[in-house]
Amino acid sequence: MSDIASDHAEAELRRLRGSIDNIDAALIHLLAERFKATQRVGVLKAEHGMPPSDPAREEQQIARLRRLAEEADLDPEFAQKWFTFVVAEVIRHHTAAAGG
Repeated sequence: MSDIASDHAEAELRRLRGSIDNIDAALIHLLAERFKATQRVGVLKAEHGMPPSDPAREEQQIARLRRLAEEADLDPEFAQKWFTFVVAEVIRHHTAAAGG
C-alpha cells in the first residue's frame, strides 16, 4: 500500500473511531437517563405496593424493540438480549426500592 493510501486509511480509521466514541458516550448518557426514569418508576411502585416487574409490559416492549431493530437493520435477538439485561437491572433496583 502506498504512503498516501496508508495515510488516508489511518485518517479514516481515526474518524470512524471518533464517531464510535461519540456514539458510546451518547449511549451511556441515554442509559443514565433511562435508569433515572426507571428509578422513579420503582419508587412509585414501592409507594403503592405494586410488584417490581410487569411481565405484560416487558412482553410488549420486547415485541416493540424487535420491530424497531428490524426496521433499523439490527439483529432483533441482540435487541431482545440487551432489553432483557437492562430489565434485570431495573427489577433489581425496583426490588431494592421496595425494601426487598
